[in-house]
Amino acid sequence: MHVGQAVPSGLLGTRGFGNPYSPHMPRTILITTGAILTLLAGPSLSPGQTLDKLELHKVRAEAAEYRGTKAIHVTQAPGAQGEDTLAVVTGSQLQDGVIEVDLAGAPAPSAFGEARGFIGVAFRIQPNAAKYELLYLRPTNGRAEDQLRRNHSTQYVSFPDWPWQRTRQETPGLYESYTDLEPGIWTRVKIVLAGSRARLYVNRAEQPCLIVNDLKLAPARGAVGLWTGPGTDGYFAKLSATAQ
Repeated sequence: MHVGQAVPSGLLGTRGFGNPYSPHMPRTILITTGAILTLLAGPSLSPGQTLDKLELHKVRAEAAEYRGTKAIHVTQAPGAQGEDTLAVVTGSQLQDGVIEVDLAGAPAPSAFGEARGFIGVAFRIQPNAAKYELLYLRPTNGRAEDQLRRNHSTQYVSFPDWPWQRTRQETPGLYESYTDLEPGIWTRVKIVLAGSRARLYVNRAEQPCLIVNDLKLAPARGAVGLWTGPGTDGYFAKLSATAQ
């Protein structure tokens, strides 16, 4: 698949509202105020079915079964450069609300030594993925025997002007935090968006592990996307978004 190419129909379709935790949940609806947008298929679908509603930017995506769950497997395309490596869910439009997803990331067998299993969710994505906000995890940092690495378990960046290198240099520690993570293990992530603020919750914790009070882009409606970083073997399932 090439940059901007949509994946064939099948795994993601269109049906009505539903509970994102249901084993027979609906797949995709266009979001409206107060509506729930359920984006990834539940366990009733077979991994042999094709995908739908994904626009790929420097990544590959395929249906898969991972640790007993039907999922979407996302990896960077060969030769991909930069942080704009994501699968955008076409038709999803969200400014404020709640995004939830199960994800699992780990360094691929051929990954470079500094790979961390980078995996996360992009939101408020503008056309052609020219701009977006991103919250992601570094799963191998979660239980590292190095406190500084643990402190870099979560990350906020804003593409294209605020990569992690800039946030760490200009505001060290402000857009990163510790949370308990394990590479390759299903991890529940919730992101709560309100204006210029974002809250990241991991594994159904009652309190956020990362608080961002100054999202760099002006609040605007945009798409939701599945993001993986360099050297990551990433899986996503049960993605939903509720607009508020």
